[in-house]
Amino acid sequence: MSRSLRGLTAALLADDGSEHWPTAVPHRLESLLATIPRPARAGIRCAAAAVDVYAALRTGARLDRLTPGERDEVLASLAARPALLPVLDALKVPVLLAGATERMLQRDPRPAAAPPASDDPPLDCVSSSQWPDRSTADAVVVGSGAGGAIAARTLARAGLRVVVLEEGRRHTTADFARRLPLDRFAELYRDGGATMMIGRPPVLLPTARAVGGTTVVNAGTCYRTPHRVLARWRDVHGVGLADPAVFAAHLDNVEHTLGVAPQPLDVLGRNGLLALHGAGSLGWRATPLRRNAPGCKGSCQCVVGCPTGAKHSVQLSVLPDACSAGARIVTSARARLVLVDPDRPGGPRAAGIAAARPDGSRFEILSPMVVVAAGALQSPLLLRRSGLAGHPGIGRNLAVHPATSIAGRFPDTVHDGPAVLQSAAVEELHDDGILIEATAPPPGMSSFVLPGVGRQLRAGLEEGERLATLGAMIADRPGGRVLGTRRPVLRYDLDPVDGASLVRAVAAMGAVLFAAGAEEVLTGVPHTPTVRSTDELHRALSNVTPRQLHLSAFHPTGTIAMGTNDQKAPADPRGWLRGVRGVLVADGSALPSCPEVNPQLTIMAVALAVSCAAAGSV
Repeated sequence: MSRSLRGLTAALLADDGSEHWPTAVPHRLESLLATIPRPARAGIRCAAAAVDVYAALRTGARLDRLTPGERDEVLASLAARPALLPVLDALKVPVLLAGATERMLQRDPRPAAAPPASDDPPLDCVSSSQWPDRSTADAVVVGSGAGGAIAARTLARAGLRVVVLEEGRRHTTADFARRLPLDRFAELYRDGGATMMIGRPPVLLPTARAVGGTTVVNAGTCYRTPHRVLARWRDVHGVGLADPAVFAAHLDNVEHTLGVAPQPLDVLGRNGLLALHGAGSLGWRATPLRRNAPGCKGSCQCVVGCPTGAKHSVQLSVLPDACSAGARIVTSARARLVLVDPDRPGGPRAAGIAAARPDGSRFEILSPMVVVAAGALQSPLLLRRSGLAGHPGIGRNLAVHPATSIAGRFPDTVHDGPAVLQSAAVEELHDDGILIEATAPPPGMSSFVLPGVGRQLRAGLEEGERLATLGAMIADRPGGRVLGTRRPVLRYDLDPVDGASLVRAVAAMGAVLFAAGAEEVLTGVPHTPTVRSTDELHRALSNVTPRQLHLSAFHPTGTIAMGTNDQKAPADPRGWLRGVRGVLVADGSALPSCPEVNPQLTIMAVALAVSCAAAGSV
């Protein structure tokens, strides 16, 4: 751990020596930084060094040599400069992740959860190190997430020999139960969760890498695709499989597979109950969310792998069925190229996949069908590496759900028992493209909304159990791009209309929290971090831009969109990639536009529709 990072950690957390946990934060922070991309890691270290230099110029000593009061004065002088606030906020994120985890451990050093009652269903997983250099299959599926799992199950049940390639490894429920949330976070998320979209403003877009894909780390929220979205895909984009009457059967199938049901109130948690109460007081529509988590124990750790096995992510619900039907999963395998036979009668045709092991050695799986299901960020790169990205729409049309969150501080404890991470929805503004969901972060990862630095930040940590958190996501206008070949370079500029919706969402979330009895609301707005009434909140938001909010994004879709317009849509209405035979797109990249809801059911139903049609054509 560098001296600059040690000093910065002590300053941000106002370490005055009164408690032991802050002294353990630098070591945990070092482990966390090791998981993020080298440029981001270097940026954090450089920023910490710059703060240290500033402290030395201002006081004559580096941060680790200053008293707690002197360190606080240094940070306060930096925070008083608006241009530097984004830098301080970026530095706070990893420090707070590490700090909140250590503080949690000091209070409760027990394991995160009791061991699961039973073992996970069996999977036919083989490490790439044990896979032969050359093999054959009837279909190779690249990616084991929502779309890839369903496609593998469908094709295997149709009698095809199916091999699934997964870049990540298999994690079991027992693994999750015996490890801390932060330790799982760093391994489950690609680049340690630090994937960033470059644009105005820059926005974080975390995605997973594991057997089961992002279903392992999502909140388990299962919305059916809105009728208006399906009608748009059918009528505007010409995707016949999206006809609401036809698509309903696929949604039913997926819901049954996942065990989707409304979340019972007994484990909803106070965060969710407060959201329902606040919305009810305003006369707004609100309801417990439908989730794929029958038997949920309320561990509130969905986004770092369910430690009880209650969440039916696809490695527990779909892939076991695929393996029972004969599918095999090759783990720690990075798909390099779609192999193509250019001289086949009728034009070029897929011939399999060339893949790489972690040690750099390579292997091939020959197959006449390749199912691309690596996700909206990785699938375009695979096609580009393979020379199959001639269509101008590949990598374009990126839609995400831009999101922001705020918190309300209540008179008594909010986190006092079992809770669901994403528990209740306020749907009053959903027709306007704004969906509000009560979101209680997992233990040790609940401090992102806290304002200030030093003593103010430390005080916020001490009172964190009294915070209830709401998040809002916006149905955006697809305009982002996925560039690059080896690593995704993401470009995304927030549409001004969507930016205005985010500000409106903050006002609506504040109204819900105050109606539920919050004493104050933490806005995420730098110049007015806390307010004590809805009127004060509206004044604080009167000249706010989206750049000033705590922004993130989720659910990337649309980068190999289906459609009848061969000039705009890289894939045809049945999911086949244009320009080559035998390449089927079966993940979120195939969606023509933003689905306007948490997309797991939609992606799985689309994958079911296109893979059923493909199986029938073999």
